[in-house]
Amino acid sequence: MKEGKMKNRTGITGTLILAVVLVIVAAALLIGEGSPADVRQEPEPPRTLILATTTSTYDSGLLDYIIPDFEQRHNAEVQVLSLGTGQALKTGESGDADVLLVHAPESELLFVEQGYGIGRRCVMYNDFIIIGPEDDPAVIRGRGVVEALAAIDDEGMVFISRGDDSGTHKKELSLWAEAGIDPGGDWYQEVGAGMGDTILIAGEKEAYTMADRATYIAYKDKTDLVILVEGDPTLINQYGVILVNPALHGNIEAEAARDFSDWLMSEETQTLIGSFTKGGERLFFPLRGECVAG
Repeated sequence: MKEGKMKNRTGITGTLILAVVLVIVAAALLIGEGSPADVRQEPEPPRTLILATTTSTYDSGLLDYIIPDFEQRHNAEVQVLSLGTGQALKTGESGDADVLLVHAPESELLFVEQGYGIGRRCVMYNDFIIIGPEDDPAVIRGRGVVEALAAIDDEGMVFISRGDDSGTHKKELSLWAEAGIDPGGDWYQEVGAGMGDTILIAGEKEAYTMADRATYIAYKDKTDLVILVEGDPTLINQYGVILVNPALHGNIEAEAARDFSDWLMSEETQTLIGSFTKGGERLFFPLRGECVAG
């Protein structure tokens, strides 16, 4: 009896094992054919976000430093349009960008008031400076910015202007106006170039120009120009982020743009911005939404 029972149990066990093996093989075949049993899913393709921004955020290297963090966190690919602020605003106005990072407070406010942008927030700041030859033929070193511009005009020293409707150009024109000067003549040369190229042109001509500090620091090893005027309260340079109004353009990646703005204002990213340096010098200072101009 015991031997017979043993034989019977062995037969049952063998049948069960065979059944389990057949189920596993069938499941494997179904998975191989892409059946619902396949729990593996293809990763979502990254969202594309178009950022129109001023040349200083690009030329300084800041965007290369911070944007990979956003792309990784939010499964996105950021396409950067490096433009003067005026052109960046026009790009947003036409719906050819999803979000803007620019530095012309008055123009930014007008852009929002006219309904082209929403959700403007103040991200960071640095300052503008006037740079020129070490020997400083107009003798402007250490003067206030209005007094310095007046001296450049009086002496007819060559001044290179971006002349591109950028935030820097807008600021420069407002300072000439404050000095009561309508710049023109052979000494005042508009080059229609980005900040980095303008600095290089001014260096080649041993001329004066106005720059944002971040781009100058990034380029100072490529030029002999030195900082001559700085620290004037009127030289503050504030950057703001603005969402392009999706109600005006059906192609706007509104969700990705909001994610980008929120990410820029997050404590982690604000700290990241403040940690960006060149040659040991900080280039931008986080504002955490606290506007200092406009």
